Amino acid sequence: MAAARVRFETSLGAIEIETFGDEAPATVENFVAYVKSGFYDGTIFHRVIPGFVVQGGGMVPGMEEKETRDPIRNEAAKAPKNLRGSLSMARTNDPHSATSQFFINLADNRSLDAGGPSGPGYCVFGKVVEGMEVVDAMAKVKTGRRTPHADVPTEDIVLTRASVSAE
Repeated sequence: MAAARVRFETSLGAIEIETFGDEAPATVENFVAYVKSGFYDGTIFHRVIPGFVVQGGGMVPGMEEKETRDPIRNEAAKAPKNLRGSLSMARTNDPHSATSQFFINLADNRSLDAGGPSGPGYCVFGKVVEGMEVVDAMAKVKTGRRTPHADVPTEDIVLTRASVSAE
């Protein structure tokens, strides 16, 4: 899959992402399909951990999880590193469980790379090319607990619209 650029319009501002189609083709194809289907529109960034990550792509306000397509295979072994500003797939303990949720690294998180403490790693499939200040603003919001979830913004950060801006 060729690289695509994706634009997130959020309640805190716009973020422009460049995907890595050569390094993580199945992951990029999966992400772009979710974007084109409108899946991400109206979702929230439901997990914010300053100095670590902001995570979104699967829940709507009220912390209700959206139904997703089948999981994809983890391509972390061939993907770039989890560095500040990179976009990675979130998953469960099963390395091949990623569906729609993603996170943006707020710092260099090398422990999330393949072969590190996280074993098979978390697949980096893009990077923020514009709007990192918006991501940093997300990291400064007040968070709390919405059982069973921790690190949830007390006021929703909404991804109002995701669109492919260039392919």
